[in-house]
Amino acid sequence: MKTMMKIFPIVLFILFVIPGLVAAKDMGGWEEDSVYNKLYNEDEREKIRCWVKSIKEVVPMKGMSPGIAIIADDGDGEDIMVHVGPKWFLGDSIGIKKGEKLKIRGVWAEIDGKDVFMASKIKKGDYFSLKVRLTKSGKPFWVMSPEELEKERAAAQ
Repeated sequence: MKTMMKIFPIVLFILFVIPGLVAAKDMGGWEEDSVYNKLYNEDEREKIRCWVKSIKEVVPMKGMSPGIAIIADDGDGEDIMVHVGPKWFLGDSIGIKKGEKLKIRGVWAEIDGKDVFMASKIKKGDYFSLKVRLTKSGKPFWVMSPEELEKERAAAQ
């Protein structure tokens, strides 16, 4: 189990960071200073607990490249749209499945008259977490330099 805990952050880095480094030339509206990312107000961070209803590809705002979103149920009867990040950065799988219970940190934003939750960190159980933004500043991992990403990876170990 200890070996698995040491290897797990490396596996996450390979699965989620390297694809983003290869494809990050044109960010398709996901740039740090984009209208979309300016909606992330780090002063209003919250945590939600929910269950995954589905995972789907979405276009957060007109003209953006596709992203990955989780449709979640927090038990109140209404679906929550959780934006995780750009598909070109995350790839085809984020390691989360329908029915799983999650704790998600992030902020609420309104896009086209609808409330969405912009994730910074997703935690599943005791061993899995997917961090896509710096928790305090909201800086997206997909805009970071390789050196910044390496620093974040090292801190997660």
